[in-house]
Amino acid sequence: MAKSEIKMPLPKLDDLFTTEQERQEADLEKVVDISLVEIQDFPNHPFKVIVNEEMQDMAQSISEHGVLLPALVRPLPNGGYQMISGHRRKKASEIANKETMPCIVRSLTDDEATIIMVDSNLQREKILPSERAFAYKMKIEAMNRQGKRTDLTSSQVGKRLNAYEELAQEVGESRNQIHRFIRLTELTKPLLDMVDNEDIAFNPAVELSYLTKQEQEWLLNSIGCNVATPSLSQAQEMKKLSQSGNLDEDKIEEIMSREKPNQVEKLKLDFKALAPKMPKGMPSTKYTEHIFKALDFYNRYLEKQKQQGAR
Repeated sequence: MAKSEIKMPLPKLDDLFTTEQERQEADLEKVVDISLVEIQDFPNHPFKVIVNEEMQDMAQSISEHGVLLPALVRPLPNGGYQMISGHRRKKASEIANKETMPCIVRSLTDDEATIIMVDSNLQREKILPSERAFAYKMKIEAMNRQGKRTDLTSSQVGKRLNAYEELAQEVGESRNQIHRFIRLTELTKPLLDMVDNEDIAFNPAVELSYLTKQEQEWLLNSIGCNVATPSLSQAQEMKKLSQSGNLDEDKIEEIMSREKPNQVEKLKLDFKALAPKMPKGMPSTKYTEHIFKALDFYNRYLEKQKQQGAR
């Protein structure tokens, strides 16, 4: 009986004309200069790129010394690249009138890219509640899609950690706190902006996230009319009424118009009557700020008139 022949796979064409050292070097990640116009932002990037004083300082540094820490990008199927880590460096490079920036190119799946993008940005010193909320949500979803198994176990209960527990350990938060941050993604943008601006505290914001979008719109109008944001007890009351189907616009107004303990008396304005006098398209939440600016301007005018009369 003839012995069966073992067929060896044919070598790749590239392997015939390159040395082993050359092939190993080709597999290593290298830093390459890539045109800024070829780099797309990460879709639904949760971290805000704000042109502030810090950004201007970064742009000045890049203008003088270049980008010292390469960005991380991944190649796109139809050409070009997608930014994974380095959105702020890219913006600063644009401000500095640079045409290229140094990047590490790495092939990554969508979920791998999401996890690295979130992890690299969570190292920043200042992170807004909205940024943390959407970042946690994106990473949890990516980990769940991966069906990621982990050998990490709890020393107390000896069970494999799920995505929430694993993320909680990584960022030093409780699992419940991770869930509470993700609840913030259910807020409408105007309310979430108020959380970022510290106009609404974190705990009331979590309770308000259980309100429907319509109820949140009613609440936003009431905040503008009463020049006040909800306390934790008010937010909890509205959440309870919403879940029982008994929350409407009038009830929200009644709750928001109550005096709070130790509340300083406030002047209540009719914002509907003020609307025609405000700049077109200005949201009611900006009325108070606009009024104070107008008063400052008027007071300066009166002071100037007083000085001219004294001459």
